[in-house]
Amino acid sequence: MTPRQLADLVAEYAAALVLFARQWCDSPEDAVQDAFCKLIVQRNAPDDPAAWLFRVVRNAAIDAGKSERRRAKREQAAARPVRWFSEARIDGLDAATAVAALESLDSDQREVIVARLWGGLTLDQVAVSVGCSVSTAHRRFEAGIAALRERLGAECPK
Repeated sequence: MTPRQLADLVAEYAAALVLFARQWCDSPEDAVQDAFCKLIVQRNAPDDPAAWLFRVVRNAAIDAGKSERRRAKREQAAARPVRWFSEARIDGLDAATAVAALESLDSDQREVIVARLWGGLTLDQVAVSVGCSVSTAHRRFEAGIAALRERLGAECPK
């Protein structure tokens, strides 16, 4: 992988990967940085670097989240709430309302929606990154979108 290709991947996916990792841990930037470091040392570049990055970030964030929970339990400290968006409004929605709607979804639906909508991944890439079939990713996406529309009071486009 050339430095230019790596820079293009960082520019295109870093922000979405951080958002994606926030579902599982409080240190999403670390999971993203680790994923890019692992990509650099790959002997052969993955066939689909975007899907590969989402998969590696997902695994790293899940591991980091488990570690954080164990540490918090040992220290008997209250966990910080997950902070999804830094902006107050996202695509015309109040961020707090959008977060509440996302958090109300099943985690399988939420990870597919975040990867698809904010990550810009295709359903094929989403399926690879979350470890399911394309049809399962599609079902999760459709069910999650329907639930979000209901919770947010959004109309389906004609």
